[in-house]
Amino acid sequence: MRQTIPFGRFNLPLHPAGALVMGILNVTPDSFSDGGQHASLEFAIAHAEEMIEQGVDIIDIGGESTRPGAPAVPLEDELRRVMPVVYALRDCGKAISVDTYKPAVMREAVLAGVDMINDINAFQAPGAISAVRDSDCALCIMHMRGDPATMQQAPEYGDVVREVADFLRERIAALTDAGIERRRIWIDPGFGFGKTVEHNYALVKAGRQLVDELGVPLLAGMSRKSMIGAVTGKPVEQRMAGSLGGALAAVAHGARIVRVHDVAETVDALKVWQAAN
Repeated sequence: MRQTIPFGRFNLPLHPAGALVMGILNVTPDSFSDGGQHASLEFAIAHAEEMIEQGVDIIDIGGESTRPGAPAVPLEDELRRVMPVVYALRDCGKAISVDTYKPAVMREAVLAGVDMINDINAFQAPGAISAVRDSDCALCIMHMRGDPATMQQAPEYGDVVREVADFLRERIAALTDAGIERRRIWIDPGFGFGKTVEHNYALVKAGRQLVDELGVPLLAGMSRKSMIGAVTGKPVEQRMAGSLGGALAAVAHGARIVRVHDVAETVDALKVWQAAN
């Protein structure tokens, strides 16, 4: 019997390696990795169906690019991009996540029955906690230094693991103090969000420490990011192999969800890695 984990409407069975695969579905014209490829409803649904065939566990829908230097997207534009995809996929049999920091988008997504709100701003915006408090969906709080427009301008830490852990602990407390059950909460160290390459890999290695200290499961999103390119020397379109290595490392260090572009390859890599352990 495979171990399961509660996640919105589902009790999701973990892969033998102890993790879930979250597939990225960007419905934006300017994402750093696949901008514009799935921006129309037709192509977004087709890509989601492909990921379902490949064994995805969770589909993470995002309507605003958060790459370094990205400008903010107006609320109306984000709703217009995201909500038709949510309604088209909410009964697809897979868990649905929406990647947003805007409370108005959160409210619409919750009403549509999504299984996770994945917030790079850790539910700090006014009204964000109240938008999700009375739902049953999972909530992912992420650490970010600065904002997407400025976050990679010489980020500095005294002790990156301690500072990230302290921030996440404070945000967990803010949610639980508002009456949100701890079982709904996930953490994301925020790889590439206001961190140098060295900061990112220190946080990968500290994954299990963060889980043990904070008592909630961890989501890791490294797929095709600059931290992969810095080690491999490869451009974005050639970072699949490095991203697979990152996903396996994250799971080895305690991650329960790996957020990826390359679903089929990640599922296979986890199967082989588990068989060899």
